[in-house]
Amino acid sequence: MERKNFLKTVGALSVASMIPFKKSLSAMAEDNSSVCVLIPAETAGPFPLDLTANNFYFRQDIRENKTGVQLNLKMKIFGLDNCVPMENIRVNIWHCDKDGLYSGYNTEVGLTYLRGYQMTDAYGEANFITIFPGWYPGRVCHIHFQVYVSTSYSAVSQFTFDVNTKNAIYLANTGLYTQGVDPTSPANDNVFSDGYSLQLATLTPNINTGGYDSYFELSVDGTGTAGVGHLEKENAKQFTLGQNYPNPFLSTATIPFSLKRPSHVNISLWDLAGKKVAVIFNETLQAGNHQANVDLNKLNLKLANYMYQIEVYNVFGTFRVCRMMTMDK
Repeated sequence: MERKNFLKTVGALSVASMIPFKKSLSAMAEDNSSVCVLIPAETAGPFPLDLTANNFYFRQDIRENKTGVQLNLKMKIFGLDNCVPMENIRVNIWHCDKDGLYSGYNTEVGLTYLRGYQMTDAYGEANFITIFPGWYPGRVCHIHFQVYVSTSYSAVSQFTFDVNTKNAIYLANTGLYTQGVDPTSPANDNVFSDGYSLQLATLTPNINTGGYDSYFELSVDGTGTAGVGHLEKENAKQFTLGQNYPNPFLSTATIPFSLKRPSHVNISLWDLAGKKVAVIFNETLQAGNHQANVDLNKLNLKLANYMYQIEVYNVFGTFRVCRMMTMDK
């Protein structure tokens, strides 16, 4: 039940059928100047699922039992208004397996592989471990993603890879990718044919894994910030949860929060696989400003990124929200 409630908090932005997707999505200019370049949003495709419908979608490693060349994917999200990284933003990804199949559809009904979501850290980054996708007729190799800024706004698009590098991976791994090279290029793909220069993710060999590292950055409508992120309206009537400081942190940090009325407060710490690893605060408090302290050494926890969730119980009900605390690199 605790994990279910935590995942509801992380996935509170997930009622996809109710979200009015905007038609503007942007990517950062390649010269890393502070200029965000708008690109069109793309279709979610025929294979999206509500990624919060299953408890283990909150995870970094989305491979399950799927074989393929390992792909370590880093996505960085910027706010279009000021081109500053956006933290505490939920990022969903999903893609086909090496044979062009999607979990949850046709012969794969009931399966959940190669789907997952994470929250962005203080650098605006979300990281995944997956496999390099295959392809299927009519579509070039690609990965779908959806960025949830709030319950009222999210953006959806896709990215692909350099044609030569992509096909070199297939040729070097014919035992895995038995369909051979991808015959479709972005230029003749129905999604990318109107332009794709800002929808190309990098591919860099990783000598440790024998696979590849991939990086993709984009911007969505909104303002990037190093402080408090989006506040949902109902929660804001009961409390506010601040970003831990310092952030990034080493082994200790302080979590500020404020109550609008007397409430019981529980603050828990979760790893990025969705497992609760500690309870750091559990008290009944009066209205006002408060704080909770985190010491990873006392908790016997390694230095890593963690999610912290506040649960506020009062006469009006139970309210939850969570944020990412980022380890110092």
